[in-house]
Amino acid sequence: MSRIPTPATEQAPEKSQPLLAAVQKQLGTVPNLFRIVANSPAALEGYLGLSGALGKGALAAKTRERIALAIAEVNDCGYCLSAHTYIARNLAKLDDAEITANRSGASNDVKADAAVRFAVKLARGRGQASDTDIAALKQSGYSDAEIVEIIAHVALNTFTNYVNEALKTEIDFPVVTVRTAAAT
Repeated sequence: MSRIPTPATEQAPEKSQPLLAAVQKQLGTVPNLFRIVANSPAALEGYLGLSGALGKGALAAKTRERIALAIAEVNDCGYCLSAHTYIARNLAKLDDAEITANRSGASNDVKADAAVRFAVKLARGRGQASDTDIAALKQSGYSDAEIVEIIAHVALNTFTNYVNEALKTEIDFPVVTVRTAAAT
């Protein structure tokens, strides 16, 4: 059970209601993550704004999901791991071998592997990166914009991981258990 309310749209703060209605229209449902963040209209607006902007960015959708899976595993977030496993399978069309690799902090795709490994290193190192780390991303074919977006995805996923873990958001996706085995 969540530590704070996960209000239905009509019970959420007034300023959150149109934002939740937009989520409902876009996704056909309002997952508990959005409902719990709706307790703060400012936080919901910020989350939706950054998420929406990054969705229109240069980084490939499959790579965004790979990063989300890796960061959920690093941060021991069962909610996000469950949600992103569902999204990875059903929307991004990643296979089980790729999802397993992502959860381990890697990818079976050579280019994506560099992004996922960098994301995990960044999360574990609390934002620290070396010249060599950035050079490796560039050698793998990532543009400056994509590098900034990888960092932004780590931050966005860390935010949702922390919200869900701190508040014990009830998982409303098929449950996937965190194994905390992401590669170093």
